[in-house]
Amino acid sequence: MNEDLLRSLTPSVLAILVRRGADFAAAEDAVQEALVEAVRVWPADMPRDPKGWLVTVAWRKFVDATRADTARRRREDRFDEEPAPGAAPAVDDTLQLYFLCAHPSLTPSSAVALTLRAVGGLTTRQIARAYLVPEATMAQRISRAKRTVSGVRFDRPGDVSTVLRVLYLVFNEGYSGDVDLAAEAIRLTRRLAAAIDHPEVAGLLALMLLHHARRAARTAPDGSLVPLAEQDRGLWDTKAIAEGVAILQAALARDRLGEFQAQAAVAALHADALTAEETDWVQIVEWYDELVRLTDSPVVRLNRAVAVGEADGPRAGLAALAELDDSLPRHTAVAAYLHERDGDLARAARLYAEAAHKAPDLAERDHLTRRAARLNNRRSR
Repeated sequence: MNEDLLRSLTPSVLAILVRRGADFAAAEDAVQEALVEAVRVWPADMPRDPKGWLVTVAWRKFVDATRADTARRRREDRFDEEPAPGAAPAVDDTLQLYFLCAHPSLTPSSAVALTLRAVGGLTTRQIARAYLVPEATMAQRISRAKRTVSGVRFDRPGDVSTVLRVLYLVFNEGYSGDVDLAAEAIRLTRRLAAAIDHPEVAGLLALMLLHHARRAARTAPDGSLVPLAEQDRGLWDTKAIAEGVAILQAALARDRLGEFQAQAAVAALHADALTAEETDWVQIVEWYDELVRLTDSPVVRLNRAVAVGEADGPRAGLAALAELDDSLPRHTAVAAYLHERDGDLARAARLYAEAAHKAPDLAERDHLTRRAARLNNRRSR
C-alpha cells in the first residue's frame, strides 16, 4: 500500500467534497472512511484512477451518512449527483483547501489546528507539540473547530496570515523528520508567492529555503542530532541559500517587516558565516529584538537569550534567561548550555540530564543525554 499516494490525494478529494456541498466535518469523516476502504481493497485490486476512485467512494460515504442523519435531510437538495467513476480533474486543490480551512468563523489558532489535522496529515499529538499544549487540550480545540464549521458553507476563505502560520508549522514538522512534509510546504509556499504579492509570503519562503538548505547536515549517519555550531557546512545547499537570501533581500527592501522576514534574516546570518566562530551574533540579537517587538513570543525570547549569551557572554545570556518562565519548553536545555559555556560543568551536566527527561522526541533526548555524559566524563578525569 502506497501511503504517500494516499496522503497526497487526500487534500484534493476533501476539497472536491467541500465544493460539492459537503460541510467540512462530514467531508473529512467520509474521506477518512474512503481511505480505510482503500487500504482494504487496493492491495488486491489497485484502481486505474486512484483519485477518481477515492472521490467516488468518499462521496458515497458522505451521502449515506447524510441520509442516515435526519437533522441534515433538509440540506439534501443541495447535493450534486454522485460523480461518475473515471478520471478526476488533475488540479492541485491543496493550497485552496488551506484557505478554506482558515474560515472567518474560526479563531486563527483553531483554524491552524484544524488545517494541520485535516489537510496537513499531522496527528493531534504532533499539533499539540507544535503549540506547546497538552494533547488533550489540542484534541478539544480541534473538536470545537469541527463543530463550529459543521454546516458552514466554505465560500469565504480565510486570511493570508493564518495560512502562512499553517504552512510554517507543517514545514517545521517535516523539518523535524517526524513527518516528511517540508518539501510539500515549500512547494505550496512557492505557489502562494507566485499568486500573491506579499512580503511576508516571500519572507516565509526565504525562511523555509534557508532552513531546508541545512537539512543534510542536521543529523549524523547514525541519526543523532548535530548542533548548528558543529555542522559540516560543506553539506549545506548553497543554491538554496542564495535563492533564500535573494528572496529575503527583495522582501526587506519593501520596508514592511513581519515576523517571517525577521526570522529569515536570522537564518541568513547563520548561513552567511563560513564557520560558527564567524557568526554575527550582535546582528542576530538585533533581529531577535525586532522579533520580540513583533510577536512578544516566549520562544523568541528564549532564542534571544542564547544569542545574547553568544554575543555578550554566557552570564549575560543567563541574565536574559532568568527573566523567562522556567517551565518554557527547552528552557532547561538552554540553561545547561549557558552554564557549560560559563564553566560550571557540574550544574550543566545536571541540567542536561534534566532536560533530556523533558525532551519531546527521542533524537533530542539522546542528544541531551550524550552531552550530560560527556561533561560528567570531563569532570571525572
